[in-house]
Parts: sequence; C-alpha cells; structure tokens
Amino acid sequence: MSANQPVQATPTDGGGAPDARRLRSVLITVSIALMAVIASVTGLNVAQTHMAVEFGASHSTVLWIINIYTLALAALLLPLGALGDRLGRKPVLVAGLAVFGIATVVAALAPTTGVMLAARAVSGIGAAMIMPITLAVITSTFPEEQRGKAIGVWTGVAGGGGILGMFLAALLVDVADWRWLFVLPVVLILVALAMTPKSVPNSRDTSAHRFDTVGALVSVIAVTGLILVLQEGPERGWTAPATLISLTVGLIAATGFVAWELHRRDASLLDVRLFRERGLSGGSLTLLVVFGVQAGIGVVLFPFFQAVLGWSGLLSTVAMMPMAVAMMTASGLAPKPAAGIGARSTMALGIALAGVGMALMALFVSASGGYLSVLPGLLAMGVGMGLSMTPSTEAITASLPREEQGVASALNDVTREFGTALGVALLGALVSAGYRNAIDDKLHGIPQGAADTAREGVANAVEAAGSTGPHAQDLLRAAHESFVDGWQQAMWAGAAIMGALLVYIALRGPRNTPSAVADETDPAEAVSAG
Repeated sequence: MSANQPVQATPTDGGGAPDARRLRSVLITVSIALMAVIASVTGLNVAQTHMAVEFGASHSTVLWIINIYTLALAALLLPLGALGDRLGRKPVLVAGLAVFGIATVVAALAPTTGVMLAARAVSGIGAAMIMPITLAVITSTFPEEQRGKAIGVWTGVAGGGGILGMFLAALLVDVADWRWLFVLPVVLILVALAMTPKSVPNSRDTSAHRFDTVGALVSVIAVTGLILVLQEGPERGWTAPATLISLTVGLIAATGFVAWELHRRDASLLDVRLFRERGLSGGSLTLLVVFGVQAGIGVVLFPFFQAVLGWSGLLSTVAMMPMAVAMMTASGLAPKPAAGIGARSTMALGIALAGVGMALMALFVSASGGYLSVLPGLLAMGVGMGLSMTPSTEAITASLPREEQGVASALNDVTREFGTALGVALLGALVSAGYRNAIDDKLHGIPQGAADTAREGVANAVEAAGSTGPHAQDLLRAAHESFVDGWQQAMWAGAAIMGALLVYIALRGPRNTPSAVADETDPAEAVSAG
C-alpha cells in the first residue's frame, strides 16, 4: 500500500463509536487472547527435562519443540497481519483463536515428538494470526485520548505475560504433570473465543490493490533465516555450515525484500521508506533492545537462581515476578508521563532506568548476597522497560495509516521477536564466555574429568561436584564465582547497549510532543468528546 494513496479502514459492524463498556470489553478480550500467545512462548521452557524423558528426545529436539513455535510466529506475523487488514480483523482473530486452540489441545495430547513438533508449528501459525490483530483492534477502535492507556495495558501483557505464564506453567508442572501446562492457554483461548463475537468490532482495509504475495513470501524467508541463525547459532556454533547458510539466506532475502518494497510503490506489504520517520525507527530500535535485554536477563537469572542459589524451577520463576509486576505497572502508567513530558523523554527515562538496573546487578551481584543482591536491579529494569515499551509501541503504530494497523502491529511484534532471539543469543554467549574464561584459573587440583565437565557450564559443574569427594566445595565455589564473573560482563555489556540507545533516542527519538492520552477523563466522556 502506498502512503501516497491512502484508503480508509472501514468498520463493518455498523453503529457508531463504541461506548466505555464496549471499550473495556474490547481491551479485556484482546488482552486475554494476547496472554494465551505470550504464555505459550515461555511455558514449555520449564518442562524441558520432562519432555526429554517422556519422548526419549535429545536436547536438540526438545529445543526445536520450543523454538518452532517462535519461528512460525515470527516468520508469519507480517503477511498475516496484512491479511487481517484486508480480510477483516475480527474474522481473522476468530480463525486464529480456533487454529491456536485446536493445535494446543493436540500438543497437550501428543504421543510422539513428530506430532508435538507439528502441533507447535500450527500453534505458531495461529499465534501469528492473533498477535498483530490484538494491537490493531486497539489502535483502530480506541479514540486518540484513550488509545495510549489501552496500548499501555497491551504492552504490559506482552512484556510481563511471559514471566507470569512461566510461573503458572512451573506451578502446574510441580503439582500435576507437564502436559497440564497447556491448560492455561486453552482456557484463555476459550474465554477469548466466547467474548470476541460480541466484544470486538470488525474493521478492514478497503484498498483495491492486490495483496503483495511476493513481498510476503520474501519476508517469510528473511525472517526465518535470521531467526534460525539466532536460535541455532548458540547450539550448533556460529561458524557451523547450517548457521552460515541461514545467515546468508536471511540477509539476501532481507535485502531483496527492501528492494522489492521500494520498487513496488503502490500496494507494497510494508512501505520501508517510513523508517525514515523518527517514530518508526526509534520505536522499533527501542523495542528490539528492550525485549532483547528482558529475554537475555532470563537466560542469566535462571542459572543463578537454580545452579548458584540452589532454588527450584518454581521458586526461580517466583523470583522473576517483581520485575514482571514492575514492568506491567509501569507500562500502564507510561501514558501519563508521555502526556506531560513527551514520548521521547519518557522513552529516554525508561531506557536510562533499565541501564541503571543492569549496572546495579553488575555491581552488587554475588553468590553470598543471594537474591537481595539482584532485586534492586530487577525492579529498576522492570520500571524502565515498562516506561519505554508503551511510547515505543504507540510511536510505531502511529507511523502507519489506520487502515494498515495490522501491518503496524505485526512490525511491532516482529521487532519484539527479533529482539528476544538476539538478546538470548548475545547475553547468553557473553555469560558463557565469561564463565569459561574465569573458571580455567580456578580448577587447579580438581580431577581432570570433573574439571572438563565444569568448563561446560555452571549447572554441569554443580552436577559434577558430587563425584569429586573432598574437592566438591572448591569446585562449587569456583563455578559460582566464575558464573558471577560472566554475569557481570553480560550486565556491563547490556548497560553499555542501553547507554548507546539512550543517546540515539535523545537525538533521533520520536518528536517530543506531549499527547493527550493521560487525562483522567471517563472513557465514555472521552468517546463523546472525540
């Protein structure tokens, strides 16, 4: 679609603007649907060992069961978001909920890894139909003065929902069976399916241009190749042939996508020239970094809680909740400072707080200090990420026309998925490298076999310590201290990245024009005024 030929997003449900009760119902419905999708991204992480034992699967196969969902979701977000704009957001949302729900039930009952992999892939397809539509419904339904608050709720669920979903999944795994963790997304999907027909209004793009099939296919190839690099690189090695092939294919397809979209000026899938706008580029870069840091922190925190502090998976997940709660609260409150001091200043404040949080964890983390040594940093990061996510999301959606909000939402979601994969790969690699470099000088006197095992990771060192007799405490101390060394390197690197992002947003962020989203007007009065 061309920015030079705007078209209208036509409501198809009839009637005037929705009242306050309808707006609340819309927000609740799309938030429930989004929560089902987000919870399914992280839920299976707590069941890796259980799946490996029940299916007799290798670690690589288990990772594929987890990652294939994210891969299908990320690859199809942009084309399915655009289809939602054209076919109607409400029917695509209902179809996505149905596909996702059926596939999740099949995954819960899967007798083999093959069935599980197929079900997870189809779940990812359903999720790619749901996720961009949820935000597009908000941006195309809510009046401007209420839109910021609604986006704040959406970003809070998107940011903190993964940790909340992981906590509930860990609880179900502990008290029942790992297959029961699929109950949560199925229940959420059933509730969303029941509410959507009455709550969610329909709207669609009435453009006469044909769908950009070539752009959609090339975008799928590009995203698949680049996400595969980030998922498989840490496992196979960054110079492995499969990794290099994926990188080459992804980069060539991404370059071809940009060239094609620049050539196809009228009816392109995504007008890439819009990235010249401060809002789109600044918002996308901020979400890329923020979600990357959030995901990377999870990679660092869980080994610290479990291997260093000796906590269970459930307790480790509970320990993440303060950051999730702080993030969700700050996301909901972010429209107020955005209205007062402007979007760019609010984003900069959030980025600065997140960077301070990483610096605090780098300075004070220690095995002897336990959880309290990281809690202040977790809280600062949660507040900072929440403050930066809402104005960034609003900047992205505001950069595209209202009739292309499915594409805008999909772009927002693709950025999040890339950031998540990049953060896990980068911070995970930094911690691992720091750990290996530090532990090499601390293994003198440790039996050779146990020392070689300890070099593989802190969890391996803890496992090997039991067989080293009088050397057990020395090996545990070396592993814990080395992990803290790797942690500090990763946190300082993250703080430096946040610092660079802060400078960029201060210079090139969205225009610092205060919005009207933070007033305390009653939703019904706001709709009437609009």
